[in-house]
Amino acid sequence: MTKNQGIGVVGVYVDDQDEALAFYVGKLGFQVHTDVRNGPYRWLTVQHPDQPGFQLGLFRPGPPIHDEATAQALRAMVAKGAMPPLVLHVSDCRGAYTRLRDLGVEFTQEPVDRYGNVDAGFRDPAGNGWKMIQLAAGGVQ
Repeated sequence: MTKNQGIGVVGVYVDDQDEALAFYVGKLGFQVHTDVRNGPYRWLTVQHPDQPGFQLGLFRPGPPIHDEATAQALRAMVAKGAMPPLVLHVSDCRGAYTRLRDLGVEFTQEPVDRYGNVDAGFRDPAGNGWKMIQLAAGGVQ
């Protein structure tokens, strides 16, 4: 029996891959893993420096995967914040909030204490929602 090796790439939809790349690398501190093109299609992934086995795909809806009507609908849903939120664990939520806010990250929620954790919310340039969480000492990831 073949054993699976876990999830390697999870994608988010973005409307502008260059803008997304600048955000994820320049503001969140991710690194480029793969950036290749096949005609108009671009496979673009980044990874957190502390998670080299996991990639976040920054994918633009459109051909060859989606027709234009579907691509427009997906971009509109992302822009409205309708996609499931992503979670970024940090060691100091308030410090990360201040640093990212000063870099121009759009926050939807300032840091708050909840159940022993501290969390804040922000959005990427396409509208994807993120929760930034500082876990309580001994908290489960």
